[in-house]
Amino acid sequence: MRPARRPGEDSVQNSAFKRGSTEPEPSPMHRGTNQSGMREHNERLVLSLVRRHGSLAKSDIARMTRLSAQTVSVIMRQLEKDGFLLRRPPQRGRVGQPSIPMALNPDGAYFIGLKIGRRSAELVLIDFVGGIRSTHRLPYRYPDPGTAVDFVASSIRELRTALTPEQDSRIAGLGIAMPFQLWNWADAAGAPRMVMDEWRHRDIRSDIQALCDFPVYLDNDATSACGAELVFGKSNDLRDFVYFYIGAFAGGGIVLDGRLYSGPTGNAGALGSMPVPGPNGAPVQLIDLASITVLEKALDAADRDASPLWSSPQDWGDLGPELDIWVEKAGTALAYAIVSAASVIDFEAAVIDGWMPAAIRQRLVEAVSHALPRIDAEGLNLPTVREGTIGVNARAMGAASLPLSERYLVGAMSLPTNV
Repeated sequence: MRPARRPGEDSVQNSAFKRGSTEPEPSPMHRGTNQSGMREHNERLVLSLVRRHGSLAKSDIARMTRLSAQTVSVIMRQLEKDGFLLRRPPQRGRVGQPSIPMALNPDGAYFIGLKIGRRSAELVLIDFVGGIRSTHRLPYRYPDPGTAVDFVASSIRELRTALTPEQDSRIAGLGIAMPFQLWNWADAAGAPRMVMDEWRHRDIRSDIQALCDFPVYLDNDATSACGAELVFGKSNDLRDFVYFYIGAFAGGGIVLDGRLYSGPTGNAGALGSMPVPGPNGAPVQLIDLASITVLEKALDAADRDASPLWSSPQDWGDLGPELDIWVEKAGTALAYAIVSAASVIDFEAAVIDGWMPAAIRQRLVEAVSHALPRIDAEGLNLPTVREGTIGVNARAMGAASLPLSERYLVGAMSLPTNV
């Protein structure tokens, strides 16, 4: 597997570049059984296994994949030569030669992730192991296409200037995470309808592609956040989980058999639209109770400063009783959504993350756990409730995982079952 190339130099990038179109073209990595395609698939397989386990020796990979020791040796030697793997100190056993674990090289490839949200934009540069190397953030009252493109242009120019030529050559792509049909949220976001209607006619992926000499990908923001938890989070022990991301509006994603499931239209896991009991018992959508904009409106009504919600996601400060009320109501609504989801699919866990301080996320998860026993769930096996492990950067990191997954990973269902 070669280092990242520019469009036109690599057939994998050229096919992947079409992601987000109405007729996405499958990667050549999964076509036919020609020798070149099989070699690249095996390279992806090795990288996926090393990513999951942290480090592995050649003998471990040969056992897991049932590839011959010689084949694994050739693959790992090439991946090391290309800069994707690093040798770790030898591990001596009781007999025989010491084994040499191989780990991912953080500098093997770089990926840019862009989150375009309803209250802020965020752009991150991550390395091959998911470490954030650079972060750029722009809070705003509502998203404007022109402002978003200008932000991306200046941020990319700044972050690339800070890289060495070798590092810059290893940028493998940029992913965009944003709400689908953003123009439909004008009233809820408190934005001028004329500005929001611009999103209806703009191909934001093409606009940003014009700024880049590497491929650009696009996916739903909450689905991308779920993908970040799957690729970079601490959820390797889970095969099936429902994921909630609490941002300006609540959303989510679904993982089945260890891989992200987005459905034929990309709208699977639209958990923000799930009906839950409202204040008077009538059904409302989850977004009407569990979204951060609900908390913002409560703070505005109490004449309290709500700006830290968007400008300081790691520390909201003292928000008073309005925060306590929101946590309780959002937790109860999420509990009902989890029970509803469990009645359809027997999830192992429900993972909750969001654009909020870790301490608030913990309180929200505790509120969900307290509310669940009060709901009639007879006949269901309810999932365990967990905190997400990515946090405020989940959507941007999920966006960055799009080119990573397209170029360097295989789906979890393609991994050996004994790993």
